[in-house]
Amino acid sequence: MSEPRLDFWFDFASTYSYLAIMRIRPLAAACNVAVRLRPFLLGPIFKAQGWDSSPFKIYDAKGRYMWRDLERLCADLSLPFHRSDPFPQNGLMAARLALVGFDAGWGDAFCESVFRAEFGEGRRIDDADTLTDILKSLGIDATQAFQAALADANKARLRAQTEEAQRLGLFGAPSFVTPDGELFWGNDRLEDALAWAQRTSRSS
Repeated sequence: MSEPRLDFWFDFASTYSYLAIMRIRPLAAACNVAVRLRPFLLGPIFKAQGWDSSPFKIYDAKGRYMWRDLERLCADLSLPFHRSDPFPQNGLMAARLALVGFDAGWGDAFCESVFRAEFGEGRRIDDADTLTDILKSLGIDATQAFQAALADANKARLRAQTEEAQRLGLFGAPSFVTPDGELFWGNDRLEDALAWAQRTSRSS
């Protein structure tokens, strides 16, 4: 029997990914599923669908619903919530830094901190000062982290990860993919994804 595993795919601009990243660790621990965070960029995927921005930005009614839904859900979870301005935010540098962090052991904490700054505190994650503050709060040398994030190999790594998301058929975030290739989309499918990961590990 193999260890249950789940890949959690997200874009830092994704509102519902904020909920998912704040929920996934305790839920995964309770059912003994190992989680791997996989940041990617939704921009190229939206472009392939003919969109030049988030559908929550393109369709006003959908956007209004989403913000109210987030307010309700965050209140239920006792999570702080601020509407990000602008929306969607540019998470490119945050994603590059996250990849550096995974190699160094601080990537998961960094990702959670970025989402908390963006949707919990209303800060801009495309602002180098915000990212620097997050890195410093984690005891990370910000100068070295930015240098590593801007290395050509790291930039290529993020592009490759986004291309992998496209090959897997991802069309939004948060998305969860099990080792057998099963795809679950949306914060409200997190529990289903964890249950599937458990079930498939028992049968392998």
